[in-house]
Amino acid sequence: MTHKKDLKIAQILGIRLNSTHLDEVLKVIVYRLKNKQKTVIVTPNPEFVVYAQSQPWFAKILNSADMAVPDGIGLVWGARILNRVNLSRVTGADIVKLLLKKADANCWQIGIVGARRGVTKEVKILLAKLRLLYPRVKFYILEETPNWQKVKFDLVFACQGMGKQERWIQENFKTSKGLVYIGAGGSLDYLAGLVPRAPIWMRRIGLEWLYRLVRQPWRLSRQLALVKFIWLVVKEKFF
Repeated sequence: MTHKKDLKIAQILGIRLNSTHLDEVLKVIVYRLKNKQKTVIVTPNPEFVVYAQSQPWFAKILNSADMAVPDGIGLVWGARILNRVNLSRVTGADIVKLLLKKADANCWQIGIVGARRGVTKEVKILLAKLRLLYPRVKFYILEETPNWQKVKFDLVFACQGMGKQERWIQENFKTSKGLVYIGAGGSLDYLAGLVPRAPIWMRRIGLEWLYRLVRQPWRLSRQLALVKFIWLVVKEKFF
């Protein structure tokens, strides 16, 4: 049986990353669920790593996670440049999609927090779409669930975005009864069809970031983090 210790591990700019392939990551999560092992999963991209350089608290959270799966082609490139373990990009959206299929087959309970920026009307639309796609899953919106900390969720998706979701998980992980906590970002939006995702061919060659940038030009400031990331990797390699 595959479990955490079987994942490859690399360290880039002080941040631990582990990954094999999507199916192997899924096996680890399912193994830990079956064995009732509380688990925190983060999905860093280059922006995460750059932010962690100036925010020690964030770096600490990322490095204390049970799994840090590289959701960004820049991290794969960075590992190669630094001659670290070859990593495979495993997107958070793909992990969430497979987990939801598993959840539907097993009637799991899933908690969701921070979805759609907390806009009630949009959260209800998201929830309706998810229930249509995965009718056997018991979904809960934590903001609307009294005493949610006492509910034994199989999965909890924190969707507040970089930093906020990881801090939320850190603050609630030990005092609640959920098993696996994942920083999911906008993954549920993609799966519910509320936000279009890049074509498969663009994902396969690592250009999903470009698709997002074209559709959402406001992301330009965030993509500048990739430039800084590349510089930091080159600096670590040669200086």
